[in-house]
Amino acid sequence: MADALHKYLHLALGWLCVALGLIGAVLPLLPTTVFLILAAYFFTKGSPRLRHWLMEHAHFGPPIRAWEETGSIAPKYKGFAVGMMAVTFLASVLFALPAKVLIIQAVCMSAAATYVLTRPNS
Repeated sequence: MADALHKYLHLALGWLCVALGLIGAVLPLLPTTVFLILAAYFFTKGSPRLRHWLMEHAHFGPPIRAWEETGSIAPKYKGFAVGMMAVTFLASVLFALPAKVLIIQAVCMSAAATYVLTRPNS
């Protein structure tokens, strides 16, 4: 019983990540690849068939495989990620968010950008 529950929980989380990834393909503020990497992880335990489908997908498969095999990110995705962080921060400045919020954003986004930029190129 617990194994079945475990499997269905991972399957549900996998599909949730796929849905969020597809939304992110349309909305520029939501990441796509991160959610699809998570979906591949959850499908490993929930549905190997769906994991295989995701890994072999013509558009989504290569970035997921690159991440899993070498921890690498393509330069165009790095640029997009850092660019969206900059746009988000600029929007926060233009909306005159409190200084405390801007400082927290700057610290968090700087850490995230550093992480992304220090990954190997795929």
